[in-house]
Amino acid sequence: MTGKTRWWSAPPRPAWEEAPGRAGVAGKGLVLTLACLGVLFPLWIVVVTSLSSRRTIDEAGGLVMIPRDLTLVAYRELLSGGQVTRAAVISVLITLVGTAFSMTVSVLCAYGLSRTGSLGHRWLLMLLLATMFFSAGLIPTYLLVQSLGLTDTYLALILPSALSVFNILVLRGFFMGISQELTDSARIDGAGDVRILWQIVMPVSRAVLAVITLFYAVGYWSAWFNASLYLNDQEMMPLQNVMIQLVQKQEAPVGLGQAIKTGELSGLAVQMAVMVMALLPVAVLSPFVQKHFKKGMLTGAVKG
Repeated sequence: MTGKTRWWSAPPRPAWEEAPGRAGVAGKGLVLTLACLGVLFPLWIVVVTSLSSRRTIDEAGGLVMIPRDLTLVAYRELLSGGQVTRAAVISVLITLVGTAFSMTVSVLCAYGLSRTGSLGHRWLLMLLLATMFFSAGLIPTYLLVQSLGLTDTYLALILPSALSVFNILVLRGFFMGISQELTDSARIDGAGDVRILWQIVMPVSRAVLAVITLFYAVGYWSAWFNASLYLNDQEMMPLQNVMIQLVQKQEAPVGLGQAIKTGELSGLAVQMAVMVMALLPVAVLSPFVQKHFKKGMLTGAVKG
């Protein structure tokens, strides 16, 4: 035995912690299995229903649990153009632009606040903390957006929610945990703050940057309230708002093609397909960032 822990083996236990008995192991396994089923079973129903034909949905009386006569007609019609395709493109662009803008401002703000000798950093930190507990409210925020001429523009979906003080504090805590010798040696070599941030701080902060990027991206992708508040043009609505409209109307949107008119496609299948399209990006990206959660979030939060 070399003392190394294999990836399939449990981590070493502290000396004061007893090994669980068979009943404890079985109980944990049962709880985890029920929790997984509680999460996966609704997703299974949504996916199967989106792949079902109108005949299968009518025979099941609604949502389908057992797959039968699977078809991709709902996704083909949704991606063939029209309201849903346009909304998906809008959501992707808003997520990309908004996440890039939020990360740029958050990293610059967190780096400045992490330098204890910077001008006014303590007062700026207190000001940011105050916004976590006190807010002007919905009406003043709407009047401000309206006075700036941002209504019926995509900037209204980005600027009001561009920054998260919590994310800035996590970044600041991680930056403060970076060895001071690294930055001091760079300054001796003549590097400025911008070069230190770009070439030293950010490369060693990939874990926390990946986590915060995911937080911002999920926030922009899932956001619907700002669009319903600041946008009046239905053609500018992102995917989440279109999905809400489909669910509330309980019918397929106009312009989905001949499949709906002929009865081949059910409106319920369209609704479930839109839900799958809205959940798919988050489900795909989350596993790749999950390995950074412990190092990125816990280190930044504890040291902050």
